[in-house]
Amino acid sequence: MMKQISAMLLAFGLVFAAALPASAAIDVYEFESAEQEKAFQNLTATLRCPKCQNNTIADSNAELAKDMRQKAYDMLSEGKSEQDVVDYMIARYGNFVTYDPPLMLSTIILWAGPLLFVFIGFTVLVMRSRKTADKKAAPELEADEQQRLKALLKEMEQQNPNNNGKVK
Repeated sequence: MMKQISAMLLAFGLVFAAALPASAAIDVYEFESAEQEKAFQNLTATLRCPKCQNNTIADSNAELAKDMRQKAYDMLSEGKSEQDVVDYMIARYGNFVTYDPPLMLSTIILWAGPLLFVFIGFTVLVMRSRKTADKKAAPELEADEQQRLKALLKEMEQQNPNNNGKVK
């Protein structure tokens, strides 16, 4: 009897534990116009969560992303433009919050890095291929080495005359 009660309690506990993520809070925002809602959707899809780094603030469940969504909603409700919200987020969190950072001295490595990497890689590849081509060139034999080689080949030919001069 006690085993059955324990099994039932365990089963109920597992069911409630599995249902726990389904009870997560969903942010609901009410907008005055469809343009405001569209601006909010656009902002949350284009701003990056500083904590998650590769998620938008719309996709992230981090507290920081929730705060950013709320701030974007508040600013749009006050009548601010999308650019005002983006400028505020950049001023507060840095250029990292945008997926398209502006070209500045501090972000030049983001823009030039991939090109520099390809250029350096191509240069290394060309330099290495030239070195191996130089190493593969067979050195010319000197006159005494050529005579010695001819003598060895003639000697081998005399030892095996049925190979028609070919060495196995």
